[in-house]
Amino acid sequence: MTQSHHWSEGQERTGLRRRKAVSVFLVILFAVFAARIILVQAVQGPALAAQAKAERLRTYEIEAPRGAILDANGEVLATSGERVHVAVNQRVVEQWVHRVDGEVVGTGAAAAAELLAPVLGRDKAELGGEMVGDSTWRYLARNLLPSQWREIRQLGIPGIEPEWVAVREYPNANTAGNVVGFVGRDHYGLGGLEQAFDEVLTGIPGSETVEIGNGGQVIPTGTNEITEALPGATITTTINRDLQFLAQQQADDAVSRYGAHWAGVAVMEIGTGNMLALADSGSVDPGNPGASSAADRGARSITSPYEAGSTGKLLTLASAVNEGLVDAGSVFHVPYQGTFNGQTFTEHSYHEPLDLTTAGILATSSNVGTIEIGQLMSDETRYQYMRDFGFGERTGIDIPGESAGILTPPDTWDGRTRFVNMFGQGYAITLVQNVAMVAAFGNGGVYQTPRLISSIEHADGAVTVPEYPEDREVLAPETAQTMLELMESVTSEGGTGTRAVVEGYRVAGKTGTAQTANSRGQLTEVVANFVGVVPADDPRFAIAVVIFKPQTGFYGGTIAAPIFQVVAADALSRYGVAPSFGEPPQLPWTADGRTTL
Repeated sequence: MTQSHHWSEGQERTGLRRRKAVSVFLVILFAVFAARIILVQAVQGPALAAQAKAERLRTYEIEAPRGAILDANGEVLATSGERVHVAVNQRVVEQWVHRVDGEVVGTGAAAAAELLAPVLGRDKAELGGEMVGDSTWRYLARNLLPSQWREIRQLGIPGIEPEWVAVREYPNANTAGNVVGFVGRDHYGLGGLEQAFDEVLTGIPGSETVEIGNGGQVIPTGTNEITEALPGATITTTINRDLQFLAQQQADDAVSRYGAHWAGVAVMEIGTGNMLALADSGSVDPGNPGASSAADRGARSITSPYEAGSTGKLLTLASAVNEGLVDAGSVFHVPYQGTFNGQTFTEHSYHEPLDLTTAGILATSSNVGTIEIGQLMSDETRYQYMRDFGFGERTGIDIPGESAGILTPPDTWDGRTRFVNMFGQGYAITLVQNVAMVAAFGNGGVYQTPRLISSIEHADGAVTVPEYPEDREVLAPETAQTMLELMESVTSEGGTGTRAVVEGYRVAGKTGTAQTANSRGQLTEVVANFVGVVPADDPRFAIAVVIFKPQTGFYGGTIAAPIFQVVAADALSRYGVAPSFGEPPQLPWTADGRTTL
């Protein structure tokens, strides 16, 4: 009994110890769990929640619209539009049940393709195959119009998602393409103003952050944070779109009609320096630059210098008049052929020796007479006038690739060069340099840097105006007026520029035809050009035309002057310029007072 009792008590104590041990273990276990819960919820909870949320967040860049390029009247030359890439979340589409009036008519990718294929113009079987799989983002179509996306969205198919992208649009095809330039696939400027002002045209991208569910779909009630993109600046140019179109048309027609390598037309507003037109033949279409050869994607009007020919006589005469060495009535004995310092030069057509005035020399475009006037000055003096008029240096016009032209200093001139550059050969200028020169005659002798940009409006509303070099006086006002009167003799009866006359307006101009080398270096080809000012009595526009290496026609007065006439007439009408009053001065061409030959 006693022994049994002791065994029972021992067993009871053992069980009690076991229960206590289990209780302690459970208490410790619960304490560990509690501590773990406290650690996870109170200490690590916010961090873990943030990590989980971060894993669900997706941030997408919102592309900034590139700034617009406008003409002088606000007409769009380049702008940014929107296109839509459409993608499928295959996992979401797989779960879709298509119901019509509560009745199931299809499910999954097959049903989605049935609706979507007609909108995309795709085969439904092929499209349906692309919508099957585990991808949460697979492109189905790119570069759709916003109106096409709206049609797709109205179908109500879950998992069909848009990606909005900015595209560059050029609504005027190749009009002003040589000025505007174009962009590459990454929207960086590759030519023209697009390249020159790439930094200000490029906006600041925005972003959108959304919360994604397990199936890859956007959680409607989740995070949705948007930072709006800032568009690039809007650039307003000085170009008149419609005048530019006409000028390009004239340049293209000249190339076609005369078999020329290229042609160009420049129109500059006198008093402002604004380029109203800067046209090149074969101008690039910025929306499809690959369709043009590399040589046609730039602006030859600023990149391709040519010998001025007889339009260069203007500079020689202006220099002599400004130096007080001659006036409109100064007389020179001009034979058909003259020899100077052992160098012989002839006129462009035969004539008996004549006693020509300065006006007669310019009106008949006499080479020999121009040399007689040029010899009155030192080479250094003439060279300085060339530099004063911007020859041999870039104008700074806002298009990449501008050429400075070709002008060497007098100490490099050989015995013949010093004479031929008196009548526009032996150096080369660009079309924009030539128009800027003649504009100074119309501007009272004040040279203005050609301008292409009138303002830049930034996304914050701030407007900046480009800084251009200060105007500079290169001729006395009286000299400039004399030059206009001399140039009116060129377009009067018997002069070489009669085809440039605009009915109702007085025209001051100068023809030019220069020899240039062919591919073998032989001087067998020509450059035909014409420069002028209208109206001569109240100057508004300076216009320059060049036709490079025509195969027929040849002479500036024959093929370039008529283009001047068409463009000048349009500009005068477009800007409402009043007709001229009074008759041009009848300057004598010869010593005996004749006003024609």
